[in-house]
Amino acid sequence: MLRFRHGFIRGVLLIAAFLNLALATPNVAAIHQAPSNKQSDRPDPFKPLRMFIGKWEGDSKGQPGIGKMEREYSFVLKDRFIQISNKAVYAPQEKNPKGEVHEDLGFFGYDKAQKKLSFRQFHVEGFVVQYSLESMLEDGRTLVFKSTAIENISPGWVARETYRFLSNDEFIETFALAGPGKEFETYSETQFRRKK
Repeated sequence: MLRFRHGFIRGVLLIAAFLNLALATPNVAAIHQAPSNKQSDRPDPFKPLRMFIGKWEGDSKGQPGIGKMEREYSFVLKDRFIQISNKAVYAPQEKNPKGEVHEDLGFFGYDKAQKKLSFRQFHVEGFVVQYSLESMLEDGRTLVFKSTAIENISPGWVARETYRFLSNDEFIETFALAGPGKEFETYSETQFRRKK
């Protein structure tokens, strides 16, 4: 009788363990199902930026010299922003004898009041640049962002970022600066390729 009771209890515990495991295991089909978009009727403000999502590498040239870039674009904070992580390495060279490692972190967002895409960029040197979308070609493959404010720099400076997609896996970024009362001059140009 004791052996029967022990076997019965063991069987009940095994069944309970299997039930627990079944309930704890996620539904694989549900995981891969696309999230329901209750706002699908509304236009997608990030549509022109979605082609950036992913990891990129690039070759840069300009005032700091010749460098290598690593960059990643990803949605964050419930997909309300696109985060940009960027690192540039410039080896010692004639234009930049000491070499340089530059890092910046940025966020694309959407300004509902202005009805425009915005871009905030935080540089390792302490500069903070706030941009607004100035123009976009009809095909959506060239975007120009112009600064509306720059922190920790002399007054009167203006920055401009231009992105021109050559294909879905390649784009050119041109960063230009204008001193007070002066025309824009290209500071650096980088050709990015999507990492496979």
